[in-house]
Amino acid sequence: MVREELRGVFPAVLVPFKDDYSIDEEGFRRLVNWVASHDGVKGIVVNGHTGEIQSLLPEERAEVVRIAVSELKGRIPVFSGVSAEGTIEAAKHARAVQEAGGQGILLMPPHSWLRFGMQPESPVEFFRGVAKAIDISIIVHQYPKWTKASYNLQQLLAMSEIPNVIAVKMGERDMATYELHVRTLRKEAPHLALWTCHDEYLLPTLVQGMDGALVGFASFVPDLIVALVRAVWAQDLPEAKRVYDRIYELKQAVYRMDEPSATSHARMKEAMFQRGLIPNALARPPVVPLTEAEKASIREGLVRVGLL
Repeated sequence: MVREELRGVFPAVLVPFKDDYSIDEEGFRRLVNWVASHDGVKGIVVNGHTGEIQSLLPEERAEVVRIAVSELKGRIPVFSGVSAEGTIEAAKHARAVQEAGGQGILLMPPHSWLRFGMQPESPVEFFRGVAKAIDISIIVHQYPKWTKASYNLQQLLAMSEIPNVIAVKMGERDMATYELHVRTLRKEAPHLALWTCHDEYLLPTLVQGMDGALVGFASFVPDLIVALVRAVWAQDLPEAKRVYDRIYELKQAVYRMDEPSATSHARMKEAMFQRGLIPNALARPPVVPLTEAEKASIREGLVRVGLL
């Protein structure tokens, strides 16, 4: 895929569950169809953090890809998160995505790195090892520096030379580092698509010249995220601010201005349930159910912005 095909909004979609916590296939099909129906949505990402990847069994992750691919029938590409503790396991999951018909993977760092860090050579070798196992595209999932699993500029540039690496989900939360990475990658790796993933402050990160957004919030209000991205591209700051003001109100209700987390994804499920977009707001344990007060605050936020 070329960069021009990757300009737009790429919603990270959640997966609804039945009362027994099994995947609600019918509800998931309706959701991906609805998300994909919005002009400006150029692809979807399943099995991301929004999609509760850590709670899904390997065979369930593959099934989620198969369902999305069969439902969308090539209208837009389907990418899938891959999370594993080692190269061998990650390659196996990546091959499962390819076999299920996915067009690419969002490759997350091994979670052991979040606490213990990694050897400087490990990230690039990790990507090379997974890339050799598949013929589909790879999106780099960049994490914030405080996690110890963040890639430095030299590592990102080395990854950009791997043939099937097509994009970076720019998750760095330190804005000085974020800007440096964007500017340098634009100059040294112009073929890469660069997407913001900052649900909690979309406008400030989009104006860095991004190709679009890969955010969970786009599976909730895809029309608003598309409108914001287009206003930024058009350099129409008043329109961007007008759209962002609505998104801001929703962020207050759903994410409480925090960086997205398991709790905030559960809150987004509740908001989507209240809008009638999914049949059930259940998140898998150990995420605990929302209180009635939390549900009421979400409803108030939806009413304030005219979504209920």
